[in-house]
Amino acid sequence: MNPNNKSRYIPILIAISIIAGIFIGTFYASQFSNNKKEFGGNQLSSNKLNGLLQIIDDQYVDTVKISEVIEDAMPKILSELDPHSSYIPAKDLQTVNDDLKGSFSGIGIQFTIQQDTIHISNVIPGGPSEKVGIMAGDRIVKIDDSLFVGKIVTNNESMKRLKGPKGSEVKLGISRQGEKELLYFTIIRGDIPNKSIKAAYMINEKYGYINIEKFGETTYPEMLIALAQLHQQNCEGVIIDLRGNTGGYMGAAIQMVNEFLPKGKLIVYTEGRKYLRENYPSNGTGSSQQLPLIVLLDEGSASASEIFAGAIQDNDRGTIIGRRSFGKGLVQQPIEFNDGSAIRLTIARYYTPSGRCIQKPYKKGNDEQYEMDILTRYEHGEFFSQDSIKQDESHIFYTSLGRPVYGGGGIMPDIFVPQDTTGITSYFSMAINRRLTIQFAFQYTDQNRQKLLQYNNADDLLKYLKTQNILEKFARFAESKGLKRRNILMYKSKELFDRNLYGNIIYNMLNMEEYLKFLNQSDKTVQKALEVLEKKESFPKAPEQKLETSHERTEETIAKANQRGKETSDNQRTDDTFFCFA
Repeated sequence: MNPNNKSRYIPILIAISIIAGIFIGTFYASQFSNNKKEFGGNQLSSNKLNGLLQIIDDQYVDTVKISEVIEDAMPKILSELDPHSSYIPAKDLQTVNDDLKGSFSGIGIQFTIQQDTIHISNVIPGGPSEKVGIMAGDRIVKIDDSLFVGKIVTNNESMKRLKGPKGSEVKLGISRQGEKELLYFTIIRGDIPNKSIKAAYMINEKYGYINIEKFGETTYPEMLIALAQLHQQNCEGVIIDLRGNTGGYMGAAIQMVNEFLPKGKLIVYTEGRKYLRENYPSNGTGSSQQLPLIVLLDEGSASASEIFAGAIQDNDRGTIIGRRSFGKGLVQQPIEFNDGSAIRLTIARYYTPSGRCIQKPYKKGNDEQYEMDILTRYEHGEFFSQDSIKQDESHIFYTSLGRPVYGGGGIMPDIFVPQDTTGITSYFSMAINRRLTIQFAFQYTDQNRQKLLQYNNADDLLKYLKTQNILEKFARFAESKGLKRRNILMYKSKELFDRNLYGNIIYNMLNMEEYLKFLNQSDKTVQKALEVLEKKESFPKAPEQKLETSHERTEETIAKANQRGKETSDNQRTDDTFFCFA
């Protein structure tokens, strides 16, 4: 090619290069701009946080352990989101997880701390401690050759030292009544059952009672066993006691409700910003679909307990009795970090079948009012009078039969039973608040253990205790501890003292089921449940009054009304206040 011809193309090539450069530059600038728009906010915040930590590490006046700063900051950051998102340090994660598992690794004892010393109150049958000869009434004074008495002895520290990996050893120095020298035992830790169901028995010849403490990994199979045993005893109806049950795994609650519902009934649904609505219907395989059912609730019943009760109530499957539940409508997802710590992050809200969210109001951040809600309810008289509970009409929903129910703050029972205040006096209150009844019951049990071992059930032990003038012995004990004797007040509270003192001694000597058998004999909520079962009124009935003037409310119109209620609740959200979310 002629060199002159080549030179002729040079300006054209330069122009093409410039244009290409402009296009390429524009493309990448656009991409960078888009990336900043999508990720820049988070990156800026993250970089700002990392930068702050680096500045502190480089320039702060004193030496700072950045890892400790992060540990302190994590719970504070999560507390700004909602009351139930939380951080769990690595050292606490095992204990937190053990609470909902069906077992944990330990030595197999139940203990209490009295006068800065571990007192063994019960030895789990078949457990590692029983196998080596540990006995109820023993006192642990040494652990692994180190003295373990005094101010160091706390529940947390004791659990940390006594629990451990399966197969590991722990050496205990035991002080035993009647023995002059310490006794030494080497115990190999093993799996200890951690049951969720604390009692399951026939409360009379017709009706059964099941007390569920939490919703853990083994709660559903435990309930199946309990129901099967009750069915074998010709059970005609059952009371499920969820009072004080703070919840647990949502999946366990769903499985358990499924046992009582016919096929195709909605149990619960969840929904969140990043989680599409997910329905959880019953599959029709339940073993107790026609069994009359009562569910007991109180202000300590939360989360999974409210899922269970809400599904039963909204499907008109049973009757809810007691007091308004806690009001937690949040779903947390556990997320673990490489260092063994974890967070429980709220990812969705759950809704009962009618569409109500039972989360009580809260403000973002450390909400003192939320933390004090139960005390506020008490002070406002809610525990004692149903009239003190004001339902928000904008949160009204309807059950499958058209009965009105309300969202925005717990499950309101179908039948309200107030807290019993009969016989409460200042003398009784001081005895309880100072834990004197518990201290006396333990001391009495400890000193009379051999005699009390003759009785293996609550009824027989109670008959014996009633001959021992227990209240008089307690009064002398309390006076030695600084509580002045007040005979008039003491005998005015006699029934309460008897229930408390007898109950604690029965618990110390026997087990939780026998203890609950004793308490249920005078429990007004349990007695109301039995009354409803006896009258065959456990299955709710449709309201007699028409809900619509022109025609009876159909399932379709109920669904529409419930959707309107849900939309009303959703529209009440503000930037810093949630009325039924979280």
